[in-house]
Amino acid sequence: MLRNKEFRQFTLVFTLIAAITVVLGFMINVTAGILATAAAAAFGSAFFAFTKARYHSIAEISNQIDQVLHNADNLYIGEADEGELSILHSEITKMTLRIREQNDALKKEKEHLADSLADIAHQLRTPLTSVNLILSLLANNPDKNQRQAFLRETEELLLQMDWLLTSLLKLSRLDAGIVVFQSEPIDVSSLIAAALRPLLIPIELHKIDVQIDAPQGLMIPGDSGWLAEAIQNILKNCMDSIDGINRTDQINKSTSENGKIEILCSDNPLFTEITIHDSGAGFKTDDLPYLFDRFYRGKNQSTTGYGIGLALCKMIITRQGGTITAKNHPRGGAIFALRFPK
Repeated sequence: MLRNKEFRQFTLVFTLIAAITVVLGFMINVTAGILATAAAAAFGSAFFAFTKARYHSIAEISNQIDQVLHNADNLYIGEADEGELSILHSEITKMTLRIREQNDALKKEKEHLADSLADIAHQLRTPLTSVNLILSLLANNPDKNQRQAFLRETEELLLQMDWLLTSLLKLSRLDAGIVVFQSEPIDVSSLIAAALRPLLIPIELHKIDVQIDAPQGLMIPGDSGWLAEAIQNILKNCMDSIDGINRTDQINKSTSENGKIEILCSDNPLFTEITIHDSGAGFKTDDLPYLFDRFYRGKNQSTTGYGIGLALCKMIITRQGGTITAKNHPRGGAIFALRFPK
């Protein structure tokens, strides 16, 4: 207690006042002096005992806080009867719980970051290995047609890596919260046309029939550029699913119908909905809860893609107040439902 400057000052002032009171008491008469001395001693002893108990409680709290700062697993601060210490106990407990929650969140974030970096390295290593293999075959191949085929395959792999890195950059910007979405009325028909435009040639090459039912004048709020990219990622997923079915049919030498993608837009007083249904293989039941998880590629090891497109799609839509769900359609294939509340 004596280390506390305020306590030493109070002790000095109290001693002076008590001495003056005792002297004045004895100047009046002996009885008054004795009563003044007894009162000063009793008050001083009570105050000293009370202050010592408070300082002991504060010292215990300080010791517990020090243990927390040194990563102690347990924190126990006894209940205090005094009002001020009770408030202090409550605030420290809340602060400690908040610090531990943040610490646990940081640990999970570091683990997630480490896993993500490992996934990114794996995703890049696969096409890079293929490129190196193709280049080695290209250097020793005299056939002009085969060299051109190798060059086209190398170009496709480099485009895949470029898309991967671009998507990862967009995800990191969204995670950091530095992307500012515009909020403006968007015509749904124009939005779907913008999403389809870069895919028209691949759709034609794969003979995929795209059917669109979008009422004229149907509007939703949001950022047209980002929403078009989200829908485009869904369409790419549908095309990959249809392409997988076609490759299987070719292997089995059976007759397969052309793939189909149906885009249906509807409106009600609560929300505007865009559904995208493909004629692909649909999803495995075990994959349904994890479709929008980052880097998740499904149980099927032959699944193409990097597990980024749908994660990016969901982040873009939810950050603008919308929702997205995916499931298997009763008639076969997968169906994605995008809803934008009014």
